[in-house]
Amino acid sequence: MASNNGNNPYLYLSPPLPASGKRPMGTVCEMLNRYGKKVEDVTRKAETIADNVWNHLRVSPRVTDAAMARLAQGTKVLTEGGHEKVFQQEFQILPGEKLLKAYACYLSTSTGPVIGTLYISSKRMAFRSDYPLCHYSSSGQQQWMYYKVVVDLDQLRAVNPSTNRLNPSEKYIHIVTRDGYEFWFMGFISYDKALKTLTETLPLQHSLTFLEESNMSMVVKGSQ
Repeated sequence: MASNNGNNPYLYLSPPLPASGKRPMGTVCEMLNRYGKKVEDVTRKAETIADNVWNHLRVSPRVTDAAMARLAQGTKVLTEGGHEKVFQQEFQILPGEKLLKAYACYLSTSTGPVIGTLYISSKRMAFRSDYPLCHYSSSGQQQWMYYKVVVDLDQLRAVNPSTNRLNPSEKYIHIVTRDGYEFWFMGFISYDKALKTLTETLPLQHSLTFLEESNMSMVVKGSQ
């Protein structure tokens, strides 16, 4: 993560990584065949999935661009060997860290929704845009950078679900950090699952923080 954006310690602008070597065509075909079999296993849920995907794509001002971004990200996940490999490549794995889930969604920004993927691991919540966005450096030079958000789970204070009253199909997840920064995620393909995964990380983190504060209090009292 190359550069910090403004004063927000969780938001980063990262240059695209160098392209990796091309995989043999046989390996790509094998992965596509494996993916095709998985698609066959979920055909009964095709209608629901189609509705969720459409709701996801239409969040973008340009549906075609969103569809291409989602297709490109899906191809990357497929060729790299899964979300965990992509997460490791983009954010690096911390000692003892394990990726729990990855969800397609948008990050709400002052310039509009940014399509990307939300990763939830045993130690962090991380978001990366599906494609680089135009950014101007302090010298006015044009650069293409990925939008990234990285928050340690022990820095999360609240995970709040929210729904647009005028359009109930528009659902959001409001993230609040302990030091007061806020992030809004929207346009999930699997909203309920994403919300469940995020909320399940809070009780454990809050319990660990409470134990640490209690132990620190005992040490201070014992030294008096």
